[in-house]
Amino acid sequence: MRENSKLIDILLVEDNPGDVELTREEFEGGKFRNALNVARDGDEALDFLFKRGSFSDAKTPDLILLDLNLPKTDGREVLEVIKSDEVLKKIPVIILTSSQMDRDVLEDHGLPSTCYIVKPISMGQLLNILKKLEEFWIDIVRTPAFGS
Repeated sequence: MRENSKLIDILLVEDNPGDVELTREEFEGGKFRNALNVARDGDEALDFLFKRGSFSDAKTPDLILLDLNLPKTDGREVLEVIKSDEVLKKIPVIILTSSQMDRDVLEDHGLPSTCYIVKPISMGQLLNILKKLEEFWIDIVRTPAFGS
């Protein structure tokens, strides 16, 4: 982990407890300092992003990892709200989904995202993707939200 690196606030919107735990473990042992916040459904994600209710003190995340298939408000609806808000639309969003078909749905509805990742079937593949995601966002990409 980089000792002098900026703390990166991440919002993981995921209803699968296994995926949440795996992501948390991977980022805890990762290369960068991060605060992983978890929303377990679309309603909770929107409450977090708009600092409503128990999330009134939530920090605006630097990065959003968004599952599309969520209980309550669907991930596609959450993405629509994010991309229509002047502040939130500047946050990079990585879509996580288990279906190749979701890409077409997003494009058909004009819902842009930063990128799109199809969830793998095995835990080993998911870990590999999380490591590559970390390397990409920390070692390669430079965005105003992350600094340089």
